Amino acid sequence: MAGTVLGTNPDTDLRAGSLEEELRLVGQLVEASLPLWPLPAGAEARLLNIAENLTWLIRAGAFRAVLRVHRPGYHSRRGIGQELAWSQALAREAGIDTPAPIAGVNGELVQEGSVPGLGPRHMVLFEFAPGRQPDEDEDLVAPFHTLGAIAARTHLHAQGWAAGEDLERLVWDEDAVFGAGATWGDWRDAPNVTPEICVVLEAVEALLRQRLALWGKGRARYGLIHGDMRLANLLISEGRTVLIDFDDSGLGWYLYDFAAAISFMEDHPQVPALRAAWTEGYRGVAPLSDEEEREIDTFVMLRRMALLAWIGSHIEAPEPRAMAPHFAEGTARLGRIWLAGGSVTGLPAPGLTSDPLAAPGG
Repeated sequence: MAGTVLGTNPDTDLRAGSLEEELRLVGQLVEASLPLWPLPAGAEARLLNIAENLTWLIRAGAFRAVLRVHRPGYHSRRGIGQELAWSQALAREAGIDTPAPIAGVNGELVQEGSVPGLGPRHMVLFEFAPGRQPDEDEDLVAPFHTLGAIAARTHLHAQGWAAGEDLERLVWDEDAVFGAGATWGDWRDAPNVTPEICVVLEAVEALLRQRLALWGKGRARYGLIHGDMRLANLLISEGRTVLIDFDDSGLGWYLYDFAAAISFMEDHPQVPALRAAWTEGYRGVAPLSDEEEREIDTFVMLRRMALLAWIGSHIEAPEPRAMAPHFAEGTARLGRIWLAGGSVTGLPAPGLTSDPLAAPGG
């Protein structure tokens, strides 16, 4: 998840909201850890992005690389290795441009370090990928067409890729969003979920559970996904499009990748055109049935509910705090449309067949 977010470190005495202190300590960790990689002399680090993880730009003359410092407790070392294995396989076998990880002097892609006051953190160094992220205020039709094609290639690859071991990755299903151990917490704990809004969203959750159970987890519908395939995770430069940040990759429904693509902009007036561009790009690479396209709204609502929970569980950070005043209300507004049989992406009313698993993609 891109943006300004930082979770509390359970291995230290840092309190929730002590962002400045955590940044100071992680900065010390980065400086102390640079010798773990074969970097040019004089390498320096500068904070690049604050998200679930912290990323740092490493510079030494003309050399550039990006160092990701993982938040604790989100992924195991083995799970991070599996993420890197898939992103590298996509680059080799599916024609998807992804930044290559750089091995440390010990030959390992995943490094670990700690400093006093900060528990151990996993770290990965990536080759620098030039480019810019498309802006929400520009015409996004062409980038979404590209995004759809990239999503299709990742899904086709995932269906034929053997990880070689049990995955230790996130799972983006109904339990991950609504279960007792939901990855981002309970949406009911998010700010401004009033009793009136709660009634609407309880109905949304109930219908989502029903539709997802009917939709099922057939191999052509559910598998390994990027999980955060937004424009913020695309870098475009001189005809080159690089897909970055596989940190949320794991098991989920393939249509969830479209829902992730419009995260935080579900009510943007471009969304119908963006859905059309994404699905056209997708169909240029892989099949996407009309029924699957009609079901997209289900996954948009699933993602929106997950994001509401994310805001509540990360409220100490600036970005979710800025969105908090209106996000629950906006989610309920979309939910009312969806519950009434309308579309939040400009689609006809969904309408599952009596036997959805018998449809293409089941």
